Amino acid sequence: MTDQAVDPDGVRLPRDAAPEGRFLGRTRELKELRADIERAGLDTLSGRKAPRARVLLIAGRPGSGRSALAEELVRQVADRYPDGVLRTRLSEPDGTRVPVGRAARELLDALETPAPAGAPEDELTEALRTALAERRTVLLLDDAADAEQVDALLPDNPDCLAVTVSSGPLTGIADVRPCTLGGLDTKSGVELLSRFTGSVRITVDPRAAERLAEQCQGQPAALVLAGGWLAARPKAAVADLAKQLHTDTGQGAAVGRVVRLVHDSLPATAARTLRLLSLAPEGLADPHTAAALAGCSVEAARATLDDLAAHGLLHAVRSSHPQYRVPCCLHPLLHDLARTHERPAELQLARARMLERTVRLLQSCRAITETDSPQAREKLLGMPSALRFPSPRAAADWLRLRRPALLAAARLAVADGELDTLARRLMSQLVRALVAHFGTQAAASDLYDIHGLVLDVAERRGLPRERAAALLNLGDLDAHTGRTAEALARYRAALDAGREANDPYATGRAMESVGGAYLELGDYDRAADWFGRALTERLARGERPEAARLYGRIGAAHTYAGRYGEALRNWRAAVAGHRRCGDVAAQARALSELARVQEYAGRFDESLRTCREAVEWAGRAEDTRLQAALHLRLADSFEHLGDPASAALHRGTAERMLAEEAPEDDSEAEHGDNACEIRSVSAED
Repeated sequence: MTDQAVDPDGVRLPRDAAPEGRFLGRTRELKELRADIERAGLDTLSGRKAPRARVLLIAGRPGSGRSALAEELVRQVADRYPDGVLRTRLSEPDGTRVPVGRAARELLDALETPAPAGAPEDELTEALRTALAERRTVLLLDDAADAEQVDALLPDNPDCLAVTVSSGPLTGIADVRPCTLGGLDTKSGVELLSRFTGSVRITVDPRAAERLAEQCQGQPAALVLAGGWLAARPKAAVADLAKQLHTDTGQGAAVGRVVRLVHDSLPATAARTLRLLSLAPEGLADPHTAAALAGCSVEAARATLDDLAAHGLLHAVRSSHPQYRVPCCLHPLLHDLARTHERPAELQLARARMLERTVRLLQSCRAITETDSPQAREKLLGMPSALRFPSPRAAADWLRLRRPALLAAARLAVADGELDTLARRLMSQLVRALVAHFGTQAAASDLYDIHGLVLDVAERRGLPRERAAALLNLGDLDAHTGRTAEALARYRAALDAGREANDPYATGRAMESVGGAYLELGDYDRAADWFGRALTERLARGERPEAARLYGRIGAAHTYAGRYGEALRNWRAAVAGHRRCGDVAAQARALSELARVQEYAGRFDESLRTCREAVEWAGRAEDTRLQAALHLRLADSFEHLGDPASAALHRGTAERMLAEEAPEDDSEAEHGDNACEIRSVSAED
């Protein structure tokens, strides 16, 4: 579980502005909220046990300090909940509602209880409730858009606590009394300003400080920005800022007026960077993102981000790589400033530069893992030094840190609809980087979402080849999680798209995948038929290794169906095909399966001869584990034939081989799995 705090609505102080963990004001609200935890609910008063977690609601406008209050409450009561704190945001920075399934998956990941890729929302929320059934946990659900989101995530466990932050009441959830926030009192507002300016400037003119706090309407976000403005101008008097705010005739809340004042006082480059940060996915920006948006160097962007953070306009995210978050209460204000000061074409160009920079970073992130490839090393050395990572571990750390922003960038690029080429390249490189660093299994849920986005673009643009690739990838992920019927539907749709695109690779792979789905469903006749169709395609194109493998799959289908004569013919054809191709390991495995079918058919003498031949070829292939398995099969065969001495000899040989053999590292096979291939970009990407 994670204890990393989400960013509040523009009220978190810079690290050097106040001691860590110090919280200002809201004493009455904290007391009421803590008392509300102990309050007897309607169920308790009626003699029934509470069926669900207690829900506390903190309601207020963005910038009112609602998230900071929720964090302080959680900090104060955390010792009562030994299983920790789970946090998630239920709205995007631009106010878009986060799907319940995505929020549930994030909470499950924090609990280290991963759910199957592509699982529906109901399954994810049920898995979350099951995971929390025996835990004493605090859920902090920040920026909830509606009651349905909160209700779906609530644990059926009265020992849990749900602290929810929202703009208004959550109608539909019983027994919830909102704690509605207004502004800070004047004394607390002045104290907040003093943390930025120092006590001397406040003591010199206390009435001006009080006027400034009143003009900020006690809103913590506005006070933080005002304090940051004063801290950046040590020679400016508090009265100067109060006078400027007083003469501002603009409409809107105090936060908006202070943001406009701070924005207008920034140097032109910094002001433009600030405006363009409204385009940063998930509100998360690093120096590369800022440099691409503003069209400047990474060093200049880093300095600008530090300056904006000192003004209270950004929150620094603690991590090994510099990263900043745009406070959610500022996002719509910066968006309005960007639309006012920038032409639509300039905003689109900034988005394109950001996506292009992200694609190149992902290329570098993946290339550094290909240590055995001279081409990858050469390409990596050809990149600017700012885009290169010092080590594979540093690249993996960056990818893990930037994962939410990268996934959000893909979603936003697809939703934009005007940058589909860049979106396709971004998704292709993101898939490859995730697989290279984390493996197919660990990244399965992210891959499922990305391939779904690829499918959306392919259908919108009428790209049958890419539609086929996305459907095959989604079908593979469905099949790996046991949704075989859904996978079968995907594979059939992929076959149609492959035929439309006249893509022999997609068509052949779809046919084979359809056969595999029928095999998993136990329909062996259809499985053998579809494998046969795929075999015909492979033979017509002279693809001998693939044809040999398909002979084996046909043989397996006939074996399951009990048709041993057909199975033997196909396994012999597989052995012959692998022999012609010179694939010793595949030949040994095919001989092993041939011996198994001979044993099923009651041909024990033939099975022994074939098994001994398979042992010989497995030895040539240096496949120790296969050799051990074959010795065990020989032991079983000798026992059937009434020769326990020979059986014991082979069994001992197998045990010795397995003891000497180290566990297989299947990470290479996993990383090379073509279930995550996107054949939608040029080879140079």
